[in-house]
Amino acid sequence: MASGALADVIRHKLGDLSPAERKVARVLLANYPSAGFETVAVLAERAGVSAPTVIRFVNRLGYRGFPDFQTALREELDERNASPLSLYESADRTRTDEAPDGEASLLEQGSRLFSSAVAQTLTELPPHDLEHAVSLLADGKRRITLAGGRFTHLLAQYLGLHLMQLRGDIRLLPAGDVERTAALGALTRRDVLVVFDYRRYEQDKVTMAQLALEQGAKVVLFTDRWLSPVSAHAEVVLTSLVTTPSPYDSLVPTLAVVETVVAGVVAALGEDAPARLRHTEEIARRIGLQ
Repeated sequence: MASGALADVIRHKLGDLSPAERKVARVLLANYPSAGFETVAVLAERAGVSAPTVIRFVNRLGYRGFPDFQTALREELDERNASPLSLYESADRTRTDEAPDGEASLLEQGSRLFSSAVAQTLTELPPHDLEHAVSLLADGKRRITLAGGRFTHLLAQYLGLHLMQLRGDIRLLPAGDVERTAALGALTRRDVLVVFDYRRYEQDKVTMAQLALEQGAKVVLFTDRWLSPVSAHAEVVLTSLVTTPSPYDSLVPTLAVVETVVAGVVAALGEDAPARLRHTEEIARRIGLQ
C-alpha cells in the first residue's frame, strides 16, 4: 500500500477501478471514514452494487478482505487523533535509544526525516490538484480568504502575505467574532476560502467550509495525509507528511507545498506579478517602510 490516508489512496485509484467499484469508492469518500465501518451488505446497498463488488474493491486496494480494510481504517483513526502528549513517550524513547551522541544524532535524524518528508510530499502531490489550486489563487476575479488553526494560522498568514504582494483582494479571516461572522457571511461564488487544518482537526473549519460551499465559494484545503473532515467540502486538497523527530507534527513539508503554490501563482500571473510587486514596493517606500 502507498503511504497516505485511505481516502487519499482511494481517490488516486479511481481511474483504475471498474464502474461498479467506483460507486463503492464514491460512497466511501462522501461519508469518510464512517462509511468504511458499515457492513459489506450495507455498503453494497448504499452504492447500488453487489456484495462481491465491495470485496473486489478492497482487494483492489491491496487488502485480503473487508475486515483487513476496517482494521487499517481503525489504525488510521488512531493516528488521526494523536496528540503531542500521546506521541511524546514514543518519540522520547526513540531519541534515547538511538542517540548515544545526542546533538549529532538529533541533527542527523532531523536531516533525514525532514528531507525525506519534503521529497515524498512533493512527489506524491497530484499535479492536477496543484495546478487547480494555483489557477484558483491566481484568478484576479476571485477574492481569497485564508484561515488556519492553532499553529497553522502562521502558514495561512505566510501564504496570505505572499499573495497580497502578487495580486489584490486577499484577506485573512478576522479573529473577532463580529468581523469573522461578517466575512464568512459575505462569501459568494467569486470567493475562494483557503483552509489549513491538521490532525486534531477543528470543527469550526468544517463549518466554515460548509458555509462557503453553501454560498457558492470554492474551498482549497491544506491538510495532512489522514485528511481533515474539511476534505469532504473542498474543491482542492493538498496533503503533506508531518514526520518529525519531536512529538509535534512538522509543518516543514506543508511550507514546501505553500512555497511551490506561490511559485505557481507567480508563473500564472505572468507580467502582472512584477508589476504588482513594483507598485507595492513604491507604496512601501513612500510610507517609509523601505
